Amino acid sequence: MAMPKHKIGKTKTRIRKSIAYYGIAKTPAMSLCPHCGEKKMPHRVCPHCGFYGSKTGGVQVITKAVKEAKE
Repeated sequence: MAMPKHKIGKTKTRIRKSIAYYGIAKTPAMSLCPHCGEKKMPHRVCPHCGFYGSKTGGVQVITKAVKEAKE
């Protein structure tokens, strides 16, 4: 079994665990929707227009009537 060469302090361990748990390290990446130009999470359906993919080959996943009915 491998043995550590140096002691890792409690503070170092707790900081590492808190960053992993709370996700403090970075903010989520955002990209622009090619259809409407609003910000959205990458590789997800745009919540504003309902399209997924590029402007030419995009697919409308959520229709406007369904989106309005939910609200």
